Amino acid sequence: MAKSLLIISRQAPWAGPSAREALDIALAGGAFDLPLGMLFLDDGVFQLAPDQQPAQLQQKNLAANLQALPMFGVEELFVASRSLQERGLSAATLSLPVQALDDVALAALIDRFDQVITL
Repeated sequence: MAKSLLIISRQAPWAGPSAREALDIALAGGAFDLPLGMLFLDDGVFQLAPDQQPAQLQQKNLAANLQALPMFGVEELFVASRSLQERGLSAATLSLPVQALDDVALAALIDRFDQVITL
């Protein structure tokens, strides 16, 4: 059986290539039926904020990639509750349905996966 993989995305969508790279890894893994989950942590929660306008920053929109995650079998999507709270966001208003986790649940989540990649 394939090892499970957790991808932790910690960068804002406009802070460089890390956010796009995390999504690319998740989509590729999902295409090959790799058991994986994705966790949005720290400024990575900004990737899930609705109504982004990346063209104003001359950036590509990640919304299509995010919306494709479930279609590629990446259905375990998580967000850190503390990261949302610190950035004034609410799980109810995010662009994707994600499971918000407190610090204890985050530790359990990370322990559940065989491999972890942080970008």
